[in-house]
Amino acid sequence: MLRPGTRSLLVSMLWLACLTTGFGQGKAADYKRSETLKEKLKDKLYNVPGTIHWLPNGQRFWYLTRTRKGSEFVVIDAARKTRQPAFDAQQLAQKLGEATGKKIDPYQLPFTTISFGTDDEAVEFVAEGSVWQFGPGAVAFRKKGPFKAEPVTNRYWGASRDEDRKRLVASPDSNWYAFIKEYNVYLRSRQTGAETQLSFDGAEGEYYASTIQWAPDSKKLVTNKVRPNQKHLIYFVRSSPTDQLQPRLENREYLKPGDALPVRRPQLFLLDGKRQISVDDALFNQQYSLSELTWRKDSRAFTFEYNQRGHQVYRVLEVNAATGAVRPLIEEKSRTFIDYSGKRYRHDVDDGKEIIWASERDGWNHLYLIDGLTGNVKKQVTKGEWVVRNVVNVDDKTRTILFAGSGKNAGQDPYLIQYYRVNFDGTGLTALTSDNANHIATFSPDFTSFVDTYSRVDLPPTSVLRSTTTGAVLLELEKADIGDWQQAGWKTPDVFTAKGRDGKTDIWGIIIRPTNFDSTRKYPVIENIYAGPHGSFVPKTFMTNNLAMHELAELGFIVVQIDGMGTSNRSKAFQDVCWKNLKDAGFPDRIRWMQEAARRYPSMDLDRVGIYGTSAGGQSSTGGLLFHPEFYKVGVSSCGCHDNRMDKMWWNEQWMGYPIGPQYEECSNVTNAAKLQGNLLLIVGEVDDNVDPASTMQLADALIKAQKDFDLVVVPGMGHSSGGDFGERKRRDFFVRHLLQVTPPAWPSTNSAATSRAN
Repeated sequence: MLRPGTRSLLVSMLWLACLTTGFGQGKAADYKRSETLKEKLKDKLYNVPGTIHWLPNGQRFWYLTRTRKGSEFVVIDAARKTRQPAFDAQQLAQKLGEATGKKIDPYQLPFTTISFGTDDEAVEFVAEGSVWQFGPGAVAFRKKGPFKAEPVTNRYWGASRDEDRKRLVASPDSNWYAFIKEYNVYLRSRQTGAETQLSFDGAEGEYYASTIQWAPDSKKLVTNKVRPNQKHLIYFVRSSPTDQLQPRLENREYLKPGDALPVRRPQLFLLDGKRQISVDDALFNQQYSLSELTWRKDSRAFTFEYNQRGHQVYRVLEVNAATGAVRPLIEEKSRTFIDYSGKRYRHDVDDGKEIIWASERDGWNHLYLIDGLTGNVKKQVTKGEWVVRNVVNVDDKTRTILFAGSGKNAGQDPYLIQYYRVNFDGTGLTALTSDNANHIATFSPDFTSFVDTYSRVDLPPTSVLRSTTTGAVLLELEKADIGDWQQAGWKTPDVFTAKGRDGKTDIWGIIIRPTNFDSTRKYPVIENIYAGPHGSFVPKTFMTNNLAMHELAELGFIVVQIDGMGTSNRSKAFQDVCWKNLKDAGFPDRIRWMQEAARRYPSMDLDRVGIYGTSAGGQSSTGGLLFHPEFYKVGVSSCGCHDNRMDKMWWNEQWMGYPIGPQYEECSNVTNAAKLQGNLLLIVGEVDDNVDPASTMQLADALIKAQKDFDLVVVPGMGHSSGGDFGERKRRDFFVRHLLQVTPPAWPSTNSAATSRAN
């Protein structure tokens, strides 16, 4: 992987190499323009606020923004509706410079975050390894001491949580400790130290968990009895470790579809009589997962959520603390899958007397008010052919809900997020935003106001402060200045829509052209694909950082990105297309979309179509060549999940179903490798612990056995990614070679002097 610091050197050398290898000045200019586009645009987008930081009092917030002067810290007083600098940058720079002996630019300060003191006036920041304080009056300017960074704990996503069986869990009244000893639950009196054994059937193969939960009244406790599963390990050889010469063998925990799962059964204990009460598991005995056990505030019961393996049944269960009886409060069923990870929401009102619940039971993701005593639906809070995207806050006192939704505004892109307020009974639905754009809101701690930054891919950002009561604009904050981008020749993507496979459903996507676009020419088309059912992926906000598609277009392509059927954030039926059929990947919709776009824009040459993607997109980009070779001619696939039986359990069983059936083989790129037509490049990191790299190697093996030609790049030391700078260069060259029929330029690395200087 190329070091970031070598980029400008390599760009210059690539330019020279192009001119001296017979590559041609025209295409050499394309490469130079592509490589330098990011540098031309870097730090040239002005007046866009960074992260909004509300202060605890809920009245003020600060953000960092880049202006034509440089970086500036801004403080907003929401109550007074004022905007001002967070501090005197000139004075701070002078004092910091005097203290450190360095020249400090007030608009390029050596820190990007600040914190305020209790008076909300003095600011603290970290620079030159120390914590500093600057403010008015007696605070003035001082060095508080050395900066001690918080230790960073990197936890692998797939690792099981080890039981801390020495942990003492104190009761709310502080009279008792509960703990695990020899796999069983024990009590210890805090006053006398006397121990009492509560359970007697724990063993290494079926033990009591140390995640003990006390009831608020300190008279009851609950934990799970766990039957562990056998761990599934995947292995890597890190060929080029940085701390030793010899390669290193590594492994990760990694459950795959069909593997055994741990079984958890809640166990209830009463301090009165030191009794254990059996909890019948009839309603949760086919587990994919159980949520945390949570007590009601009055200690009458505890609740947990049960996700049945196969993801077609999901229940909220309540266990009576006196009898151990289990009753379902909410039950969701689906003939396909329940999108529990992306759309589940639950808020218990008044200690569970009512529940705010999100469900797709009517075909669209909406909110329901559930009677917590009977489990009946009291009211569907939101409804219609649009979706609730996120619940921001539920106010039990005012019985109102703040939430984000999309698709409600006729005539707008149905993926654009707007914000709303609604009463528990479904009345009083109020739009807090409505501008035809994608809105990103950051609410004050008391939810009385919020910062709204709205934009589209073809509309620069505007930021305002709004009232949460009416949505009215209280204060204009920032309006983006893209003048320098426009002078550099950059053009916004085009938003395009066409009908999908059913001839009725609108499919949305974007079209990106090179800055030197000539409408009289024909351009190959390259699709950037990610078709994961867990989201929608076409950018909806102004693209300030990710310019890779624009850089690719500069080489002489039109680049597109599309959300086809099978992805999320539309209707349930729209997403269900993916079920047990990930190879579909929305291709019938994507192909129709591009055909319609080409009719509108004849410069799109659909005889030369390429496709690329990473992870699930790596699976789909290869699938395009295997299952639709009449349309896609060139593909680049990075760290693809080429056979869903080889990938992580939690993602694949949800969309491909459980038990494992013939659909897994039918959708496998490995099984279908002999169908390959066109040109394929596979890229994989040798230590990818998100998608097992063996998946790519098994596809390579199948292609070799089928006598299919392809290219393979394995990047040493790299994890889950598109290949880094090296992979990006290989991807671009591959498309230039096979879609433009032009030999890419020689790399600077072929020059020994260049290699020496780069290293």
